[in-house]
Amino acid sequence: MPLSHLALALAVVFVWGTNFVVIRWGLNGLPPFLFATLRFALSALPWMLFMPRPAVAWRKLAAFGVLLGVGQFGLLYLAIQGNIAPGLASLVIQLQVFFTIGLSLLLLKERVRGYQVMGLVMALGGLLLIALNLGAQVTLFGLGLVLAAAFFWACANLVAKSAGQINMLHFVVWSSAFAVPPLLAISLWREGADAIGHALQTATVATWGTVLWQALGNSLFGYGAWNWLLSRHPAATVTPMALLVPVFGMGASALALGEAMPGWKLGACALVLGGLAVIIFWPRLQARLARN
Repeated sequence: MPLSHLALALAVVFVWGTNFVVIRWGLNGLPPFLFATLRFALSALPWMLFMPRPAVAWRKLAAFGVLLGVGQFGLLYLAIQGNIAPGLASLVIQLQVFFTIGLSLLLLKERVRGYQVMGLVMALGGLLLIALNLGAQVTLFGLGLVLAAAFFWACANLVAKSAGQINMLHFVVWSSAFAVPPLLAISLWREGADAIGHALQTATVATWGTVLWQALGNSLFGYGAWNWLLSRHPAATVTPMALLVPVFGMGASALALGEAMPGWKLGACALVLGGLAVIIFWPRLQARLARN
């Protein structure tokens, strides 16, 4: 991979990682479901006017939008609003990899492999370590919300996989429109019209900046650049870079928000990332050994 492409990949994972701090800042001015509504509205419009609809069924666009918008980000925003530290959330959400594997085994009848079990056991050890340290940085409710968000992200992954070889940036833009109505309905029901009106009237430039960072940086730039890299390099070269997302997330949270990094959290990070690394790198190692 050329140095310029490596720098682009690092820029994407930097945006995705630091995004958890940006979410925390945005929640200072916006309630979680309104925040998610605005993020997906600006991910869809005006971009739908310039990007053709991907050649995929409407039901898949709707399913992906609702699963990602309501299931993943709606719950994630709710969790980060006082129920889990942003850096820790950036780590726990990575368990979507294991949910994706589990759903593939169940629904697509894919065969479980030994290295996947080993990676899962390591990640579950990290999750157990987090569960044993519930307190100011994470509540049981917050941990459950992020795990649910990871599960819905995994469901969205399977929908995207079933869509075939399409322009994923266009897919994300068009599917985002389907996230807006249910998110707005939940916001009206849970947060209320008065709170929504007050938040919109008092939102600062910095607050709107966090919304734009979510829509333009995290969604459009992130997915656009990532899929551009995947179209030019083997997936095995690009995807391991995603392991840096929680590294950037936890580092940014420590620097920008003063999130503590006790030993148990670093241990949980090592176990979860170690499990993910086993899942990603073991097949490549086996292939290299077979060639030798």
